[in-house]
Amino acid sequence: MVNSSDVRMNPPARPSHLGLHGWAFRLLVLATALTFAGFVLLLPVVPLWATRGGAGELGAGAATSVFMLTTVLTQLAMPWLLDRGGYRWTFPVGALLMGVPAPLLLATADLAPLLAVSAVRGVGFGMATVSGSALAARLVPSEQLGRAAGYYGLAVGLPNVFFLSTGVWAALNLGFATVFWAAALGPLAGAAAAAGIWLLAGDGAGRRGAASGQDAAAETGEAPGGPRLYRRLGVPLLAMLMPAIASSAIVTFLSIPLSEASTVVFAALLAFGVLSVCGRWAAGTLSDRHRRPVLLAYGSVAAVAGMAFSAAALWGAGDGWSGPGAWGAAAAVAGAGLFGAGFGAVQNDTIVIMFRRAGARAYGTASAVWNIGYDAGTGLGSFALGVAIQAAGYGPAFAAMGAVLAACLPAAFALARRLD
Repeated sequence: MVNSSDVRMNPPARPSHLGLHGWAFRLLVLATALTFAGFVLLLPVVPLWATRGGAGELGAGAATSVFMLTTVLTQLAMPWLLDRGGYRWTFPVGALLMGVPAPLLLATADLAPLLAVSAVRGVGFGMATVSGSALAARLVPSEQLGRAAGYYGLAVGLPNVFFLSTGVWAALNLGFATVFWAAALGPLAGAAAAAGIWLLAGDGAGRRGAASGQDAAAETGEAPGGPRLYRRLGVPLLAMLMPAIASSAIVTFLSIPLSEASTVVFAALLAFGVLSVCGRWAAGTLSDRHRRPVLLAYGSVAAVAGMAFSAAALWGAGDGWSGPGAWGAAAAVAGAGLFGAGFGAVQNDTIVIMFRRAGARAYGTASAVWNIGYDAGTGLGSFALGVAIQAAGYGPAFAAMGAVLAACLPAAFALARRLD
């Protein structure tokens, strides 16, 4: 039995390879960045490859849908796998499943093989996302949890900033083979880096070996489980889920009515990507410093404001629309940037809250719930917004999404005040 007073007076020494500045965590960040680079490179390229092969828009959408379906189905199984030794192998295997099939796309652009490759890569992505974010929490003590989530967010977000548009450019200018091989090499290197974590941490990460004395004492107590655990995760999941649904408005639909203003689209998506990463990093740093989600409420408000600016910029978009004009262009960039900064902060604060509520023994469950909510939310948002835009137009649909976000602000404010 752990004596909490002894733990406070004589905390056990932390191994040098663990913690925020340890090599195990650094390898995780490297593995995540490499693996997500392979994911982001192919995200817009596989649909383009499908259309080039004659599958049409339906085939292009089916490839993405199959990828996300197998991702979410795999994420549902991840808590069970992680509780049975999955921390050792799920990230490296997931990265391999993402990288190895990528060059196979060169063999044919027929729809059936393309869907099969997308399904396998989706399984790998589901494994890597859940195990990666759970490892980010397990490799550090609780006082570094916010910053660990923030740095992990950097590793996830920076590939989106640098490679989301680069993949299409490279495919069209350097050839699809170059992109497919690059998308294979990144995750393969990520798998090697993830396997290296265990050469340094051994079984420690699986038992949360970086835990401080107080963490160790906490782990001896009873952790929430079953329905009680999922109830505790429900409110932070809702706080993240609604902005995740709304994010598809920026990522999927903003560029369509602005297609004739390519500079505005580039600036808006760049602002969204860069400020999302900055929001995650800032939220993680402040969360550790103040031991509470400092930016959750502010980030939620920023997301609402960003959606309002975007709606104003696109109001009237449709047949006969002459473009956003100078004010509209500025509003589109400002709206995407504001939403990105707020969404980044909300992402980081909600996953940290979920980790703290779940406790170290249920980090895998918290990670799975958060990732499923994020991926399912973006998919649901794309569908719902597509229907709304077709029915009412871009401006009203974006405004309606902003109103839904505003209706969820009280839950975000309450969550920011009460963490237990």
